[in-house]
Amino acid sequence: MSDDMFNRLSRRSFLAGTAAAFGTGAVAQTSNSTEIESDISSRVQRNIASFRSLNWQPYFTNLDNGAILVDIQSRALHYWSEDEAIYKLYPTSVPLTEDLTRKGRTEVTRKVEGPSWAPTPSMKQRNPEWPDFIGPGPDNPLGTHALYLSWTYYRIHGTHDTRKIGRRSSNGCIGLYNEQIAELFGFAKVGTQVLLI
Repeated sequence: MSDDMFNRLSRRSFLAGTAAAFGTGAVAQTSNSTEIESDISSRVQRNIASFRSLNWQPYFTNLDNGAILVDIQSRALHYWSEDEAIYKLYPTSVPLTEDLTRKGRTEVTRKVEGPSWAPTPSMKQRNPEWPDFIGPGPDNPLGTHALYLSWTYYRIHGTHDTRKIGRRSSNGCIGLYNEQIAELFGFAKVGTQVLLI
């Protein structure tokens, strides 16, 4: 076997092994996806260039009740616990367009395990064929857990459609893999401060 062929195979093996190691969150769903928010196109590319650790001090004056920073550009959510013992960095889905994107300060007002979903009036206007309500379960666009924010209709929630993560794919909410929203749900409290930039 030539050195060139060996190097190509080694690189492929490395990439396949890396994908397998991180695989549970990266598996794409079949065409019968449970997500309703939008159709994922192969033209949409992921942005991982800015996915890096950050310090909380430039964004918050304190860590009372913990803090969540959502960076729309890098499609990342950062969480710091009140005592600074826990720092987590999660990939996210973000709103499809600037019109749907809200930035600024808010907070977690409610936590729901097994959330139900209903389209907002503007979502229903854009997509009249969507159902009026979906209860908890595998067909629910909010996934397994949801953190409700003080802004009406805005949530940080899970998703059953793993293709959405790392993309502009939502109607305003911030989405995480179900495993990661479950972890964040355990850390966050009602009153956790949230900043979207």
